[in-house]
Amino acid sequence: MGLVNGKVAVVTGGAQGIGEAISMTLAKEGAAIAVIDVNLEKAQATVENIKKLGVDAEAFKADVSNNADVAAVVDKIVDRFKKIDILVNNAGVTRDNLLIRMSEQEWDLVIAINLKGTFNFTQKVGRVMMKQRTGAIVNISSVIGLMGNAGQTNYSASKAGVIGITKSVAKELAGRNVRVNAVCPGYIQTAMTDKLTEEVKAKMLEFIPTKTMGTAQDVANVVLFLASDLSNYVTGETIRIDGGMAM
Repeated sequence: MGLVNGKVAVVTGGAQGIGEAISMTLAKEGAAIAVIDVNLEKAQATVENIKKLGVDAEAFKADVSNNADVAAVVDKIVDRFKKIDILVNNAGVTRDNLLIRMSEQEWDLVIAINLKGTFNFTQKVGRVMMKQRTGAIVNISSVIGLMGNAGQTNYSASKAGVIGITKSVAKELAGRNVRVNAVCPGYIQTAMTDKLTEEVKAKMLEFIPTKTMGTAQDVANVVLFLASDLSNYVTGETIRIDGGMAM
């Protein structure tokens, strides 16, 4: 028996990187997965890998920043799986620039996907979970939302906002047995960080007490804990996954 056996999980941005690791980890522990991504082909490829585990899954294309789009896809998921036990708000983007050079488009896009996307899915899935009187929501924030970072004002603001959403919604939904928590990954090895020069990587590692990069699996493991019954008495919490970077 897996830790989330028989549960239905929705993972936004679930087709690649950290999102894919979360989708696969929840599936290995017995959850059926609704993989949400703007790239339907990659989502379908992830679904095929999940099905090889003997678990049910389906890919859905959605723009997380579009409220109507999210409402429609949540209806499809409920129609397909009959319930939603777990929501992981993982979809996110970066458009880095110094504040004085940042375009309105760079600001709006990051806020729309990272922050409004979390609002949209939490609102629509939250209604489903309230009726069920059970559920677990895990929001993917970032250590940048806690400590800030030069050149990432938009990203930092969006991820700090995700922590605010987490705490407020945790209070609103606690009476309906719906838990809401956030995780804050630090320097995680992904396709994006692989493109950095060795010099840049070495400089970043200087700020991490463990002197190591995290992995997508490190993040997925904590998400699994928060999504499972092991964390039944945990809500409104923000957990750093950063090797001590933001202590």
